[in-house]
Amino acid sequence: MTRRFNPSASFWEATRIALSSLGRNKLRSFLTLLGIILATTTLIAVTALIHGMNRYIADKVSNMGADGFRVVRMAWFGPWDPKKFMEMQKRNPQLKPDEYEFLRSQSTLIRDAGMMASRQTRVSYKKDSVMGVDVQGITENIPAINNLNVDTGRSIAGEEVRRHARAAFIGNDIRTRFFPGVDPVGKIIQIDGIPYEVVGAAKALGSVFGQSQDNFVMIPIESYFKTYGSRNGLRIVAKAIDQNHLIEAQDEARMLMRAYRHLRPGQDDNFTIFASEAFVSLWERLTATIAGMAVGIVSVFMVVGGIVIMNIMLAVVTERTREIGVRKSLGARRRDILNQFLVESSFLAGTGGFIGVAIAWLLAIVVRNATPVPMALPWSSVFLGVGLSAVVGLFFGIYPARRAARLDPIEALRAER
Repeated sequence: MTRRFNPSASFWEATRIALSSLGRNKLRSFLTLLGIILATTTLIAVTALIHGMNRYIADKVSNMGADGFRVVRMAWFGPWDPKKFMEMQKRNPQLKPDEYEFLRSQSTLIRDAGMMASRQTRVSYKKDSVMGVDVQGITENIPAINNLNVDTGRSIAGEEVRRHARAAFIGNDIRTRFFPGVDPVGKIIQIDGIPYEVVGAAKALGSVFGQSQDNFVMIPIESYFKTYGSRNGLRIVAKAIDQNHLIEAQDEARMLMRAYRHLRPGQDDNFTIFASEAFVSLWERLTATIAGMAVGIVSVFMVVGGIVIMNIMLAVVTERTREIGVRKSLGARRRDILNQFLVESSFLAGTGGFIGVAIAWLLAIVVRNATPVPMALPWSSVFLGVGLSAVVGLFFGIYPARRAARLDPIEALRAER
């Protein structure tokens, strides 16, 4: 009885042949799949970087929350323009405490608002000292607005702000530097030679791009004004009544600030209001550029890899011409031969994609553990990488498969071994 090929048998036979071909010609297989491997590695690595950075930005960079925003003298987002920046420096005056009081008293869509200013200076305890500590003058509600949690003791109290108390709320870096294994509450530290009593310590925040977020000391804003003045670096931190009213709260704050500063309708704002979406928007523009470059590189690698696979499959068709003739003489149809070579080319390309995913995964682990750059590998990118590789193999395997399927069985049987 004549043997008939069915699709499932053809599929498993092609898979077996593909595995056998990979095993027999390891160097040729590696060189054949090099373009696919490089393309998949690049695709997965860039995806892991962008995915990790998105999570990193959401968790670390923006501590304002979904309903928070800030009013500052000036902030820059987008392409750098030195001329415009200098114009803003000349046009935008420093914020004043009176503006904070006006905004807080007149707004209806702001749930809470705080005031803060900061500078880097020297902090010491006994004979030990640290330079470059971020000393922040704050109102009592700033830790809550900025989602800063207390680890021990408490944060700055409202009464301490009002009476210019010398109280300090320290970050984890200062705590571990001056008070390792010791409760810091009640200890006296020196800020530029002025004594402050530690009332509490914050939970660790970690670092952003290798820059520690725990190297700070918070003191009452009035104490800060008394020592450093109230004319530089003041900013207002606010929260809308809820996330749905964030845009309206920002618009209200802009209107109140313009009214206080007597700005006419045609004049530009001489202050900046921004929320967490400003960081997200900036990052999305950056990642779009990175993704665009990656797509270009991946496309080149995929095309080159696909062409190499097509050439190799054409060579395989030539090598196995007699085998094709035998199969056809035993009853194999054109469709069976076509499916066999399509499955084989797809399997070869898919193997390259799988290897590329493995390399990218190892690369992500090394980068995440050895550098401050976060990388997170989403499972969707794994399926995308392997699937895209298989599709490339399928597409570029069509011509060799059609050529094999159209071989005349008699002519194929005459081919030399």
